[in-house]
Amino acid sequence: MALLPDALFFMGRPLAPLYSLAMLTRAALYARGILTRQRLTVPVVSVGNLTLGGTGKTPMVLHLARLLAGSGRRVAVVSRGYGGRAKGQVNVVSDGQALLLPAELAGDEPRLLAENLAGVPVLTGARRALVGQAAIADLGADLVVLDDGFQHLAVHRDLDLVLFSATGLVGNGRVFPGGPMREPFSALNRAHAFVITGVDETTSVRASAFNGLLQREFPGKPVFTAGYRDAGMMRLVAAGSKPALPQETGRLFAFCGLARPDAFQRSLTRARFSVAGFQAFPDHYRYTSQDLVQLERQALAVGATGLITTEKDAVKLTGAIRGAMPLFCLKVTMAVAEDFDAFVLNHLGL
Repeated sequence: MALLPDALFFMGRPLAPLYSLAMLTRAALYARGILTRQRLTVPVVSVGNLTLGGTGKTPMVLHLARLLAGSGRRVAVVSRGYGGRAKGQVNVVSDGQALLLPAELAGDEPRLLAENLAGVPVLTGARRALVGQAAIADLGADLVVLDDGFQHLAVHRDLDLVLFSATGLVGNGRVFPGGPMREPFSALNRAHAFVITGVDETTSVRASAFNGLLQREFPGKPVFTAGYRDAGMMRLVAAGSKPALPQETGRLFAFCGLARPDAFQRSLTRARFSVAGFQAFPDHYRYTSQDLVQLERQALAVGATGLITTEKDAVKLTGAIRGAMPLFCLKVTMAVAEDFDAFVLNHLGL
């Protein structure tokens, strides 16, 4: 979900207490058993956030799925499928062997997960307890990773991880629509651990201060930090993608449709690409062939010889490729603190 301008948050402040009360009431109803929370027959790991916008959930889900699959579990990823047009109660994006739904139907993030997780089924649906049951019964999953699950209280989770972006943290500290927080800060009592993502030399001081705040407010709950690591560059072609050759890249025009486009800009700077210009689109933007034509015009106007975007955007672009200008995507992985993996496995008894 795209971040809202500060002016809209300011106008939404009068309604923020009402929304906050509604979210507190909803959580209390689940806590008291008035609203039913379903427990799946296998462990559930939830990756979520307190705020609107990007916090690195998709790279974290990729990391966890690989970690848990590497420990011998048959992992499935369950997502709501935000932005996807598939309307079934259970939509199988990948059965672990084959890709079954395009990004248009699956949503860009589930499709990205499916393309990068060989052997791990990825499913979407609004009723995630039902989707999780299908992953267990039909695809043999014995552990479920719940993508964007912190506010999805209808499913019991054995490990609840909440992510914060080091660049945004909690914004102005107000609940939507007066600010970027989906729930009051006290909702973090439900979490088992916190991860501050996007930590680098430019954000380390802020991350350290926020780490201290979390430890003071929620003693006993571990706080981890994570950065991003470049994992290679791909060239998009009509049939998919292939590794890019060093001699193919030159001066590039970058674009993305992310909630936090600055994160992609920092990745490009870190990788030392020569970037001639940058275009940000709304989060989950659906590209057309005409968009790429316009991007090529912008690129030529500033002397670029190619286009570069993110993996999340790339999964939606293969069918739109028409022009002659090369189109690349930068692959990024989560680089977590060394003790994070041990915490996850120990917490789950693996």
